[in-house]
Amino acid sequence: MPPRFVEFAEDLRSWWGDAKIDCPLHGSAVPSKVIIRPQAGSLLFITQPDHAALAADLVAHFDGFASSPRRQAIHLAVREHDAGWHDPDDTLVFDDATGKALDFVGVPESLKQSVWPVAIDRIADRAPYAAALIAEHASFVYSANREKPAWHAFFAALEDRRAALLHRCDETLATLQADYPLLGIADLVSLSFCHGWTEPKERFGRSIRCAGAAVEIAPSLLPAAPIAARVRARRVPDQRYASAAALRDALASATPEFLTGVARGGPLA
Repeated sequence: MPPRFVEFAEDLRSWWGDAKIDCPLHGSAVPSKVIIRPQAGSLLFITQPDHAALAADLVAHFDGFASSPRRQAIHLAVREHDAGWHDPDDTLVFDDATGKALDFVGVPESLKQSVWPVAIDRIADRAPYAAALIAEHASFVYSANREKPAWHAFFAALEDRRAALLHRCDETLATLQADYPLLGIADLVSLSFCHGWTEPKERFGRSIRCAGAAVEIAPSLLPAAPIAARVRARRVPDQRYASAAALRDALASATPEFLTGVARGGPLA
């Protein structure tokens, strides 16, 4: 059976404010292990790698991307930045008490920390600058945890790895941090689209929000014409599941859907 394509309706985006999952803005939160979006009596599951694929589609249209001499590495970093979540997304983190998958709030800190070395290692040998950008992303989104003792070793190892990767490609931390907003903004644009957030989210001087089937950026980084956006999802009933295996089976048998819309420049406040 071919995949279904579902157009977002405006009224399906307006009630997401009660959801448990929040997105990283200025490093104040950590990314969810999987995006779970309630919709009309069902749950839409969007994996972190699928969200990252949408971010990579969008960043290619951002101002400044095409002219960057490091655009290939930036694009690879955007596409692969959540690759460490493949295994957690596939296995799920299940709450037996509620019969539902856990969002990031219930995921152990050890799991939150463990995914980033995996993502970095996937591309470090062939693309050290892209891997360093992923390390920078982890440092940014987890920065609120920097003073917590349980995170000290994580940040120390992350920063050592970032420095070693930059040394290998003969680039500076200043260059990396000048390039990073392309990844950081693309990440938030994609997350906003996947969740359908209508309240503006701020990052690097840009305000990002959903309006109907569109995700908007102001000031815009995009061309005048809207850019098509879509992300793969799987739909299951919003109900209690007897076990993680039962939920995995429901997800495995669900027909993939593609949530579709556009990305465009938004009005300035």
